Amino acid sequence: MSKKPWKRKLFVRLCIVGFTLLGAYGLYLDAQIKHRFSGSIWQVPAQVYARPMQLSVNAEITRTEVKDELALLGYRKASDVTSSGTYFFTTNTLVIYRRAFHFPNGYESARRLKVSWNGNRIVSIVDLSSQVSIKQTQLEPWLVSRLITSNREDRMLLDQQSVPETLIDALTLTEDKDFYHHHGIAPKSILRALVANVVAGKTVQGGSTLTQQLAKNVFLTRERSLVRKAKEAMMAIAIDARYSKDRILTAYLNEVYLGQNGDNAIHGFGLAAHYFFDRPLNELPIQNLALLVGMVKGPSYYNPLRYPERALERRNLVLRILFENNAIAKNDYEQMILSPLGLDPSGTLASGKFPAFMEKVRSELADILAQPSLRESGVKVFTTIDINAQRRAEKALVSTLDNKQSSVGVELNGAIIVSDNQTGEIRAMVGGRRVGFKGFNRALNAYRPIGSLAKPIVYLTALEDPIQYNLATPLTDSPLSLPDKDGRTWQPQNADKKFRGRVPLITGLTDSLNVPTVRLGVEIGLKPIIDNFYRMGVKSAIPNVPSITLGAMALSVFEVNQVYQTLANAGEYAPLHTVNSIVSAKNALLWKHADFKAQVVDEDATYLTNYALHQVTQTGTAKRVGSTFGNTFMAGKTGTTNDYRDSWFAGFDRRNVVTVWVGNDDNKTINLSGASGAMPVFIAYQKLQEPKSLTQRFPSSLGIAHFDSHTGERIFPGCGSTLSVPAILDVLPTEATSCNVSSPSTNHAKKEEKVSWWERIFGN
Repeated sequence: MSKKPWKRKLFVRLCIVGFTLLGAYGLYLDAQIKHRFSGSIWQVPAQVYARPMQLSVNAEITRTEVKDELALLGYRKASDVTSSGTYFFTTNTLVIYRRAFHFPNGYESARRLKVSWNGNRIVSIVDLSSQVSIKQTQLEPWLVSRLITSNREDRMLLDQQSVPETLIDALTLTEDKDFYHHHGIAPKSILRALVANVVAGKTVQGGSTLTQQLAKNVFLTRERSLVRKAKEAMMAIAIDARYSKDRILTAYLNEVYLGQNGDNAIHGFGLAAHYFFDRPLNELPIQNLALLVGMVKGPSYYNPLRYPERALERRNLVLRILFENNAIAKNDYEQMILSPLGLDPSGTLASGKFPAFMEKVRSELADILAQPSLRESGVKVFTTIDINAQRRAEKALVSTLDNKQSSVGVELNGAIIVSDNQTGEIRAMVGGRRVGFKGFNRALNAYRPIGSLAKPIVYLTALEDPIQYNLATPLTDSPLSLPDKDGRTWQPQNADKKFRGRVPLITGLTDSLNVPTVRLGVEIGLKPIIDNFYRMGVKSAIPNVPSITLGAMALSVFEVNQVYQTLANAGEYAPLHTVNSIVSAKNALLWKHADFKAQVVDEDATYLTNYALHQVTQTGTAKRVGSTFGNTFMAGKTGTTNDYRDSWFAGFDRRNVVTVWVGNDDNKTINLSGASGAMPVFIAYQKLQEPKSLTQRFPSSLGIAHFDSHTGERIFPGCGSTLSVPAILDVLPTEATSCNVSSPSTNHAKKEEKVSWWERIFGN
């Protein structure tokens, strides 16, 4: 009997088993592919954005501020303004082709706008496509940083709609000409590559399709073996069978490796466009797209920042392929091959920028999105930072400390926080003199005695009792002895070691007098003062001792800024924060900051306190602020601690609160007062900015009243020794009818007639 039928049966059975196993393995690979592609294919860094600049009719925002923002965003000056990302300025007009962007509150398409100014105020915004006037618009936010994932891969996801057709043409024609016709693998290309490699005796040509490259990069290792190659081919076939060509191509565009940014790998054309050209992919000219496509073959070998000649040759090869396939015209091709690479060498993707601010962002983000997988899913984090304000704060701190360093015997350091008065949004945060160093964050984590920055809260607490206290109330300035917490005698002194007998309450704050402040604090009680500190945002423990009236409490710059934010916002507390909203990689809103505000201290008393703080910058310890900025009015307070160890300043204009600390990390004496150390940082910062003159809503219960500056009694206007200040009129005695008549001690006055805007805001 012949054995051939038996052998044939065995062969058939083995084939059946083999195909069954192969099919089962194929199903296993398909399940892997489906699971990966149905979820998040990659770990994608959270993208951290700055606040978007708002442009609205009647807003006081200068042309210089807008120009700075456009430069930051990489807008290009162009006389025709016909493409996204271009603009043109005349004397009082801006024509801009604003980029499209998906904001947290929805998508806004690219828009050609005309913005007009009268002085420093925007008077109109017109959509030039429809010639319709609009009330407001916003510029897309700047990409601040990227919170790189643990695998050190960085990418910016693209969707199909944001990919230029020319990029697809260049990629497929150069890397996989039959992409739209094969089924994941191209046997002819594999055979052609095999022959070329055998003839050369080494690997000189690859036969992988784009789909195979995607399968290898997403699912496989870089191992070179026939088994890995076979697995790659099977996966490519499965991917091609399951997904559309457009989806495969979009995944490839997001996955492909295109270089290194320090320790972090740059993946995808979206991120590469920003890294090499500082522009979004859809704004790149064809020659820039050709360069990125050319780099696919060897990102290191064709790195244009290191090997520009190689990169230029490779780019021009891709352009020639486009020309030969009629994708670009001859004249365009001839111009493009002569154009420079057009790289942006600024390194805009450097992670770790603004480390102090980013520390607060990371902390808030960890609370909002507790699961790390959510933070690594490509979410977009919209923060409160104003990059121009941040850079100016850094410059102001560093330059001032550098200038002061030679006059002190120890190493100076410092911190600064800038926040929005009304919203509590932190615009800038600098945690130390080495602004780019990710180390100890003095803005958040250094707790130092605050000195005279505590005094406004003492006076505010007194003014909340308007029957007993007003700005003209006499305070005693004479020697004082009090027991301290250890039972020893504490004898506070004024800075000049002098006593004045009696001073008006406003003078005690304006001139930062210690003894009257302590007497006032003891008189009204320490507990109400401490309670106000807590209500205004302090979290640290405050000791119940008289010396807290002079700032014997250790607070952070963050806490001080929160207190002064509440002051600047008419007593309304808004929590300081850095994160406003978070959206998913698909632009679905995941979280939004709750717009919480609370009136925590009396509005009338706050206005009176702020009036005094404005006077501090005019005639008091911070009068250099007033003399420097002229008619741009501000308010502020200096602070100095014992032995000149800590120098503080907190001040505000109509828009922002700025808090500065200067000192030594080892708590050594720096021999700088608040006026000579921290205040110059504030002034340097405001000089770099365009500060907005302070205005505050004048409460209806207030008016301008006239007092005898010595006795504090209400007197007839124009009499000698008159102190004219805002006051709560309903609780005051009726003013005298002449300079020779004493004012009655009872009967409340009617509200005075309307006064000028000057008096309403600043008094006489």
